[in-house]
Formats: sequence, structure tokens, C-alpha cells
Amino acid sequence: MQDILGHLQRLGMSGYEAKAYVALVAAGRPVNGYEVAKRSGVPRSTVYETLGKLVARGAAFEVRGAADATDYRPLPPEALLDRMRREFDGSVDALRDALPAVAGAPEGHLIHNLKDGGALLDRAEDVVAGARRGLVLSVWPQEMARLDGPVRAAAGRGAEVSVMAFGDLGDLGGPRGGERIYEHRYSAPEAVLADLGYRLLVVVGDRREAVVGGFGGDGSAWGIYTADPAVALMAAEYVRQDIALQILAERVGGDELNRLFATDPGLLRLLGRR
Repeated sequence: MQDILGHLQRLGMSGYEAKAYVALVAAGRPVNGYEVAKRSGVPRSTVYETLGKLVARGAAFEVRGAADATDYRPLPPEALLDRMRREFDGSVDALRDALPAVAGAPEGHLIHNLKDGGALLDRAEDVVAGARRGLVLSVWPQEMARLDGPVRAAAGRGAEVSVMAFGDLGDLGGPRGGERIYEHRYSAPEAVLADLGYRLLVVVGDRREAVVGGFGGDGSAWGIYTADPAVALMAAEYVRQDIALQILAERVGGDELNRLFATDPGLLRLLGRR
């Protein structure tokens, strides 16, 4: 019940309106204000005002009851939710055009810290949802569990999706649509985790915004979001280079790649081994 009330409030109802509407739905028949107050916990002093607001928003209707009294019945839940969806989508579409028109020129590219794992995944999901042309991810199964649906949706709307997976994604790995998923085998995920000490998450949308962060084994998390295209490009290239290395290892073999890394002067210098 608390979940229902919370969702109705997030969609624009006040706490009293949500309680009164749920009471009307649960009654299964027209009821008067006194009974709504008794069923919902809305104070009798405000129940008729609350019902009036539901009627004004079209979520309830007045009907004539016994002795010409006024009873109330709800708009059926399916119809209410369809109406709310239409109104919400209409507002989003209007704001999509209107807000950029009044926005001032930014003084600099947005960048901010993400203080915990929830904020990090929320912002990562925002980047995935905003991607229209390209989406690049470096991700572990724990975080892909949250991002899988939005990633599939991005591929479904035509974004080119490339995923570097540290570990077997299982059901999260397929069947897929337009995504290209590469499992990191050249360095075992356990070795990467032991080396870094955390699970690195990189999400880049359209090479214009990025989330980079890490999840520690103790439940800690850190991260940043940036809309700086230069930083986003670097983050995307980091993942693409990792994917390229994985493809190269599969083509020439891990042993040959290890030999090159151990003997080539240029690679040794880049790796800081000489």
C-alpha cells in the first residue's frame, strides 16, 4: 500500500488525494465522503476538499447516492494510468523543446562527483537512456544487472552499442539485438580486480557525456559524471582500446601477445617496465 501511495504522489497527487483515490478503488462501489475518510484516514475536515480535487483532475466522479446525497466513484485505475502517462509524456515533449530555448549558455562543461553506488548507477542509467547514436560501456555483471534493460533499449532505438564485460554476463549477455559484447579474457577479471581493487564502470553516450566510477568489495563506491566531450572521448577510447586488445588476443593468441609485451621496447616503455 505504501508503494502505491508513493507512486501516486510521484505522479502528482498529494498524500491525501492518493489515500482517498485508493479508498475509492478499494470500495468497489460509490461511497460518500464520510466513508472515504473512515477507509483512508484522510481527516473528515478535509476529505470533501480532497475529493473535490480528485474530481477536478478527473480521477473521481460525483454520483447521486441515497437521499440525493453525493457519493464518489473513481476513474478506473487503467484509465487513470493511461491519462497520467499521456499527460506526463506531453509535458516531457513540451519541456524538451521549451527548456533549451530559455537555458543560458553554460560557463563550462558540467562535471560533478557521485557520492555512492546508487547515485553512480542512476547517473549511468541517465547516460544510457540519453544515447542516440553510440553507447560504449566497460562493466561487470553486478552493475550490468541494473543497466541491462536500458542498454537493450538503446540498441533497440538504433544506437551502436559496444560492451566490454568483465566476467560472464549470463542471461544479461543474450540474446541481444544490435549490441556487440566482448568478454574480457586476456586478463582474467579476478586478476583485474586484484590489481585495481575495485570494479571499474565506464559508460559513454554519443561521445558527449560519460560516467566513470568504481565499486569496492566493501560496498564503497565513487564516481564522476561529465558532459565535457573531450573527457567523454577519452573514456570511450579507453574502452575501445580495451576491446581492440581483447580482439587482438583472440586473433594472435594470448601467449604471443604476452611475448610482445615482454620484449617489445616500445610496449615496455609505455608500460613503465624499463
